[in-house]
Amino acid sequence: MTMTLSKADFLNSVGTVYGPGEWFKVDQDRINKFAEATDDFQFIHVDPERAAKETPFGSTIAHGFLTLSLLAGLVPKIQPKVENVQMGINYGIDKLRFLQPVKVDSEIRVTAKVLSIDEKRPGQYLTKTEVTVEIKGSDKPALIVEWLGMTFVGE
Repeated sequence: MTMTLSKADFLNSVGTVYGPGEWFKVDQDRINKFAEATDDFQFIHVDPERAAKETPFGSTIAHGFLTLSLLAGLVPKIQPKVENVQMGINYGIDKLRFLQPVKVDSEIRVTAKVLSIDEKRPGQYLTKTEVTVEIKGSDKPALIVEWLGMTFVGE
């Protein structure tokens, strides 16, 4: 069941942690499609045999930006909806660190902590959320990012 927050509860959600989400498998097909979309065909991503022989990872790994881009679909699954939201848009990123590669067929999940919510104009809020991407079976996260969003809330 998806939780819905009032505007007041949204504005008071700083410090709230959402998640962790469900595990999500990053397979070779997804990695290959990302390579196609970005024109990044480095062998560490798309050549399983060579990656197994020539890298310390022992397999192909997901592009760091693939892992980052998956947040667009994974984070909304753990965050509550806000009443009267007209739209939300990406505003940018602060402090992005790729801490560990995501090996092919690994499972990842996200946790999100609301760091700040600032009103920029009436009904327009800049949110900063710290998102951590875990890798199943690892103590070290794949990435940590401070993600900025602009949320437009009607009355």
